[in-house]
Formats: sequence, structure tokens, C-alpha cells
Amino acid sequence: MTKVAVIEDDVPTSNQLAGWIKATKPDIQIDQWFNRDDAEAALAKERYDVVLLDIELGRERNAGVAIINSINKQYQGTPVLVVSAMPAAIYRSIMKALDAWDYLQKTTFEESDFVETFLDILRVAKSQKESAQKQVAVAPDELVLDPLWQRTPIWRGERINLPLTAQRILATLYQQRGQVVSYDQLFDVVKSGRNRDNVRKHVSTIRDAFRDLDPDFNAIENIPMRGFRWVS
Repeated sequence: MTKVAVIEDDVPTSNQLAGWIKATKPDIQIDQWFNRDDAEAALAKERYDVVLLDIELGRERNAGVAIINSINKQYQGTPVLVVSAMPAAIYRSIMKALDAWDYLQKTTFEESDFVETFLDILRVAKSQKESAQKQVAVAPDELVLDPLWQRTPIWRGERINLPLTAQRILATLYQQRGQVVSYDQLFDVVKSGRNRDNVRKHVSTIRDAFRDLDPDFNAIENIPMRGFRWVS
């Protein structure tokens, strides 16, 4: 069953969003949380297919930002739709940097806008889940990457916890396995800190994550002065 979390401190707004979802997809399980503590406790126990949240919860002006960071750390790739009264002109770019799916400003959208956006998110969430399940079933001993680079990679049947930038670097190396991937090529997938030291730090993070699962991991080869290469 598809599970959706609605995290909104205003009860009427929460019920309205939940009602719109239920009217569109009656078979979806909807859990409603009204403060940061309860929401984070629930998210620590269960992975939701989609999360809807407000930025400001009670007196915490940026509680939603903290929750998104928590989701990204524990369940990278979970689609998050932010519904907030904060100005979209300011906060949409911030939410995009946090890898939120989209940002809707309260009082500026209709039910049809919300439903269309939610259904788009739901389609992606379903596709991601099915892709991961098929890939694990077909090749449990290989590296499995989400084609959208939003779900954590799988190595020998185990999920690898990596920041999103490290995931993109890993995907670039693996997709060009056997070939040298230059620093300039890797700069294209690094959002900030486009320098060699920063890339090397990300690669070190990737290696450490793999070695937590496989101490003998040595598939990423350093090519001095040039870049890196994934070797079989």
C-alpha cells in the first residue's frame, strides 16, 4: 500500500490536503502529523512513499527544513512536496537545493494544481520502487543505481548510504566503468565546491561507504593528475 505523510500544524489545512489525496486515491494510507517531534519519530520508524510538509511548524520557523534534511540522510530519494505560506520566490530555490520535489505556496493554488502535482510525484515514487525491486531481484550481487539518482544505490543486496552529490559521482564513474573519468567531467555533477580536493573528498566518502559493507572493496581506482576509474 502506498503511504503518504502529511506534516502540517494547521489542522484544517492538514485535513484539506489529506481529503484531496483521499478523493483522488482512496486506497492510499495517509498519516497526519502536526509537529516536528511526532513527524520525526514517525519518519524514523517508517519510510513513506511521499511526504507533504509545511516549513513552519508551531513556533519553529524552519522545522520543515530540518525534517527534509533528516529524510535526505535516512531515506534519500523520498519525494517531498512542500506546502507553505512562505514566499515562493524566496523559498522555491531553497527547497530545490534541498532536493525537494516541488514547492506550493498556500492560497496561490487550487485543488486541481495540488492534485496534478501530487499525481506526478506519486508516479515517480511508484516507478522508483518498482525499478529498485526489479533490479535487486535480477542482479543482487551487482551495483544497482536508480536511473533518477534519487534512491540510495544497492551493493550486493545492501543499500549504501551516500549524500546525493556522492551518488551522482558514483553513477558517473559506474556508467563509464573501465574508462578514466576526468576531474572536469566530475565537476559537472558537483553542485558546489568544484575543485579537485572536494571531488577527492566525495570519492573518499564513496569508498568508505562501500567498505562498511565490503572491507575488500577496491573498484574505484585513482588515476594521478587525471581523475578516477571504476574497475571490475
